[in-house]
Amino acid sequence: MAIASRRTARETQVMRLLKTLTEAHGPSGDEARVRKIIQEELKGYVDEMRVDRLGNLIARKKGKGNRVMVAAHMDEIGLMVKKIDSEGHIKFSTVGGIEPVTLIGQSVRIYRKRGTLACFGIITFAELHEDHEIDEMPDLEDLYIDTGLSKVALERKGIDIGCYVIARHHFKTLGNDNIISGKALDDRLGCFALIEVARRLNKAPRDIFFVFTVQEEIGLYGAQISTYELDPDWGLAVDTINAEDSDEFTTKGVEMGKGPTILVKDADIITNKETNDWIAAVAKIKKIPLQLRVEEEGTTDATKMFLSREAIPATTITIPVRNLHSTVGIAHMKDVNNMIELVLALLKRPARDLPPPMKRFR
Repeated sequence: MAIASRRTARETQVMRLLKTLTEAHGPSGDEARVRKIIQEELKGYVDEMRVDRLGNLIARKKGKGNRVMVAAHMDEIGLMVKKIDSEGHIKFSTVGGIEPVTLIGQSVRIYRKRGTLACFGIITFAELHEDHEIDEMPDLEDLYIDTGLSKVALERKGIDIGCYVIARHHFKTLGNDNIISGKALDDRLGCFALIEVARRLNKAPRDIFFVFTVQEEIGLYGAQISTYELDPDWGLAVDTINAEDSDEFTTKGVEMGKGPTILVKDADIITNKETNDWIAAVAKIKKIPLQLRVEEEGTTDATKMFLSREAIPATTITIPVRNLHSTVGIAHMKDVNNMIELVLALLKRPARDLPPPMKRFR
């Protein structure tokens, strides 16, 4: 109570929404609960909202001129039941990229196929289970979930192949009110940022589509479908990126708390140079701290925007997160707030200020 009392009413509201978004169950392929939360938050702030056949939520603020697509993905990494052995041990497959070492000892929720909570479990492996000396780290195939129940008892609870499993982590602040922690920061932080931008953008100088995508973690499928349908003049993915500020390395890269980060290159694309230069120029005018990143692995929804139809000028702006592809991450609210200010500033710019590749009017 003491921590909450130091916050303003607005800050308390923000933290409540972040808690609701991050704690919602929403692995790839099962994003309905997250979508419903976003729909409720956007009521009265956008002109249109609809859900496409894949499950993307498309919210539109009507304006004149070019069409803009701004995307954040709703899905989170998770696990899926693939086998229950005779001892009642649940073997699982990963949904999205998760480092196996981060799963050991984790408490998890196991859901029935209709989406209701069936029971809890603990991820373990044989040596840990029996307190033997651990000579080497286990592979993913060695891990299993122990619920203390038999195979028959699990089946009676409705647990079967294809059921989702999500780690049990609550949203919280850490060292101070600005350092937040929780599951699914990738990319509920992006979803939160776009909700805030849509609320604060009173008049749209262009036709803006806020797209909350599905199945990004397993193949960028939501962005592929929505970009093809909307055919925007330019696109922006709002996502997260791993912070590179560990004391283990002498040369630091992207740091938590030092501002949003333009992803110049990732494993699949080199993002649009003119768009990146324009974003950097706007950030400088608005005095918003900005970082740059060249990455060897991973990619974002911007890839599917970039490669849609005749090609869409697109890029990605990210929020640094520590422990990114694990069951719980850490982020700085300063980066989240700066992301909101930056995207808002970009969307408010008049058409005459857009870089050349983005001046394709209909």
